[in-house]
Amino acid sequence: MGKTTGHLPVGKVRPMGPADIDAVLAVEEASFLTPWSRAAFEAEMGDNELARYLVMEADGAVVGYAGMWMILDEAHVTNIAIAPAFRGKGLGTVLVTALIDFAVRLGATCMTLEVRVSNLDAQRLYRRLGFEPRGLRPGYYSDSGEDALIMWRDDLA
Repeated sequence: MGKTTGHLPVGKVRPMGPADIDAVLAVEEASFLTPWSRAAFEAEMGDNELARYLVMEADGAVVGYAGMWMILDEAHVTNIAIAPAFRGKGLGTVLVTALIDFAVRLGATCMTLEVRVSNLDAQRLYRRLGFEPRGLRPGYYSDSGEDALIMWRDDLA
């Protein structure tokens, strides 16, 4: 359960299970123009041996999630989202830090992700956590044709 300190929720991060899919879908749909489907999350949870997901709870509800694929010693972030009402409270930092720690426990030495070039808030968060821009994927986002900035952090372990 989430605790509150004053008016800010304190997030609790834990592994995602199949029972979390409904809550994760709600966060996903509130966060992205082209959200992942239930089938996509079910496939990640049930069929993809590389996939690892965490959820964040605050005030007793799932308010965020993060996923990655573990490929040898590299963690490839698939998605990260915090429900709109809980953004700007530091929960994204807690969640990404937990994902990094999880990756390290699973043997990752580096982590990579893509982020919209227009998503400057996320880029600032990732830079604060040691990620550096390494390239661009032109037209990466199918919903808008927007480019993705590729970011890496090499020193996880």
